[in-house]
Amino acid sequence: MVQHAQIVYGCRNCEKNGIEVPIKTAKAPNPVIKNGLASPSAAAYVMTMKFVDGVPLYRQEQHYARLGIELSRGVLSNWMIKGSEWLELIYPRLKQKLLEQEVLHADETTLQVLKEPGRTAESQSYMWLYRTGSLGPPIVLYEYQQTRSGEHPRNFLKGFKGYLHADGYAGYHNIPDVTLCGCWAHLRRKFDEALKGLPPPKRASGSRAKEALDRIIRLFAIERELKRCHPEERLQIRNQKSRPIVEDLRKWLEDILPGVLPKSLFGLAVHYGLNQWTKLVRFLEDGRVELDNNRAERSIKPFVIARKNFLFCNTPRGAKASAVIYSIIESAKENGLNPYAYLNYLFEKLPNLDSADDAMLDQLLPWNVKLL
Repeated sequence: MVQHAQIVYGCRNCEKNGIEVPIKTAKAPNPVIKNGLASPSAAAYVMTMKFVDGVPLYRQEQHYARLGIELSRGVLSNWMIKGSEWLELIYPRLKQKLLEQEVLHADETTLQVLKEPGRTAESQSYMWLYRTGSLGPPIVLYEYQQTRSGEHPRNFLKGFKGYLHADGYAGYHNIPDVTLCGCWAHLRRKFDEALKGLPPPKRASGSRAKEALDRIIRLFAIERELKRCHPEERLQIRNQKSRPIVEDLRKWLEDILPGVLPKSLFGLAVHYGLNQWTKLVRFLEDGRVELDNNRAERSIKPFVIARKNFLFCNTPRGAKASAVIYSIIESAKENGLNPYAYLNYLFEKLPNLDSADDAMLDQLLPWNVKLL
């Protein structure tokens, strides 16, 4: 336990003689939660347990009860919401740095929020994810929204000019100054599903689905060789090795299209590939563009896994707080920081600095912080 003693000084002689008594109070650190019991480490621990280790609040409540500590899930929830308000000072700085990049990745997944105004508890909401690519500081940002409307990425990405990796969802279309990049991993997955849907004899003897897969696998093999290359060198080698495979695949898909059943798994894969083609070949324009959107999928996976445990958010305020906390935690992990140590550090620093000073806030961004 850490105790802070705040000493108050007064002049006894002045008090004795009935004149004005000067009072001086020693400065004490501001708490994470005003008039609350949560220390920086306690708030960081509760957040880490839920958002890193996937332990929902009701199970944390039981855990603390076994230790003889009475902490209701309502209190724990309040700690997280109040704590997230400090983290909201960091979130806009991360967003500004993210929008300054030239290559981004995006994805979205469902979320249930029980008490949304004007909506039933069963209504489906969404957690959107935006993150940086291989260049620039590693930043991962979540945003809670009630719908999957394309207005959300348009609003969030206002000011961004560059390439955006996505999975083909139309909600990412028509974003000003944004060039969409397709995901070859999605196309590969669709042909893999088509192959697995065949009877074992046909699967073993070879099929058009396997032929498509083999071509795509060759592209990924080339990319693995180029992982450490400079973007200009990567683009040059792609045009030498990958472009012939891509052009041959395009001609092959167009040739077989008339004889494909549109609603079959193979037909769906073929149509997806041709419909997404201009976005899929974007990696041949710029060496910074990646072959897939796996970065976004990896970053949204921790939320998807944890969602199986906590199932839903109770209120929109809680959903927004969750988005902010996940953003800070996942950005910390991307920068090689221990999430608990970073949250504890922020809760010690943020309540005691000038929140209007962007330069001071920037010193707390995860790539500028060194923790043991």
